[in-house]
Amino acid sequence: MTASHGFLADVTNMFNDAAKIMSLEEGLAEKISVCNTTLTTRFGVRLRGKMHTFEGWRSVHSNHPSPAKGGIRYAPYANLEEVEALAALMSYKCALMDLPFGGSKGALKIDPSEWAPHELERITRRFARELARHDFLSPSQNVPAPDVGTNEKTMIWIADEYRQMKSSDINANACVTGKPIAMGGIEGRIEATGRGVQYAIQVFFQTPEDIAKTGLPDRLEGRTVVIQGLGNVGYHAAKFLSEEDGCKIIAVVERDGSVRNPDGIDIEALHAHMVETGGVSGFAGGEYDSGSALSDACDILIPAALESAIHDGNAHEIKAKMIVEAANGPITYAANTLLRERGVVIVPDLYANAGGVTVSYFEWVKNLTHIPFGLMERRRDEQGNRMLARQIESMTGHQFPEGAETFLDGAREIDLVRSGLDDKMRSAYGEMSRLWNSSDDIPDLRTAAYIIAVRRLADIYKALGIGG
Repeated sequence: MTASHGFLADVTNMFNDAAKIMSLEEGLAEKISVCNTTLTTRFGVRLRGKMHTFEGWRSVHSNHPSPAKGGIRYAPYANLEEVEALAALMSYKCALMDLPFGGSKGALKIDPSEWAPHELERITRRFARELARHDFLSPSQNVPAPDVGTNEKTMIWIADEYRQMKSSDINANACVTGKPIAMGGIEGRIEATGRGVQYAIQVFFQTPEDIAKTGLPDRLEGRTVVIQGLGNVGYHAAKFLSEEDGCKIIAVVERDGSVRNPDGIDIEALHAHMVETGGVSGFAGGEYDSGSALSDACDILIPAALESAIHDGNAHEIKAKMIVEAANGPITYAANTLLRERGVVIVPDLYANAGGVTVSYFEWVKNLTHIPFGLMERRRDEQGNRMLARQIESMTGHQFPEGAETFLDGAREIDLVRSGLDDKMRSAYGEMSRLWNSSDDIPDLRTAAYIIAVRRLADIYKALGIGG
């Protein structure tokens, strides 16, 4: 069985565990579990004096509700099974977070490093035309976002191609999310998934009955963290946890090896080194070796790379007391069972990784309303806050303390985005934790998360008359 086949089977098995506890009727469980539609497209682009054929996919796991939402990745290993697994995970993620999206995912089998930017643009625009032509790209039906191997520039190429095809669509900008600010994006989108990981860990440490199951102190400050993958998600999670929460990032695992520092790694310095050199080797702020630090002793392990990083072959080596899945599917079904039996608490991907799609939802709403968040109320709130501060100063005879600008100033878009994301992460975690602690039949947070997600999807299907 290939890794992608294993990934799809893992997601299905995790779904089945929840469905059995819920006693879903067999037909409805199967309907929710399988992908609704998958497009396979093979198209040609003339580059470097010859025709090149590219293969891509876009899968819709669920389009109830609509639109379907999910990233597009560019990778040489991309395949249909991986895309369908990621689409299913996206459905459950959106349902858990109570977002008005179905789940979708896309991929192009390509190594971006082998092509110049202008070549990638031509390939991307051709792919976008294929997606739009088959109704797999539109603000109301299917809304992609960046993923592995793609970025905000990729999204702009897709959006611009869609606008040219649908010039009368006033909401065309909402056909993708993860765009640059200047082109309809939203502040905080680049950091969103990493920020969501931080909020997930914060709320976990604020839940006494859950933190007690790890044996860790109930303070986040001083906790030791190992990060696997210092890409966009891992970098931001590590940055926020170390700079804002006082965690020590004692090891970072990358493709070329690991770097360790028991006193804590300077994440900004390591990130700058990686941008310059392409890896962690040679970094002066820690000890490097070519092996993996996944099995290092730590309080929190954050796998933030690709799926199946922790499997039944290495799960027994994991020494972390808790694992936070910042990537999609980094722990296989078999490894999840082994770690749970050992008492390792896992904060699952469909929750911990949900910051990106949550802020994508904010961007989509911003594009549909054609107005920035905070525009109508910021100055009014600022006036009211400053008037209140003056009244307090007058009544007490004391000046308002320094550093109170966050209260005195009206909320900016980034403040509102972070506030909204924090609220969604807290709300979803509260539901998961209450369910986990309410029944001995629910063995972990992952099963609780799946039950909440599947229940919402089942209710939608039943309301539509599709389920019994």
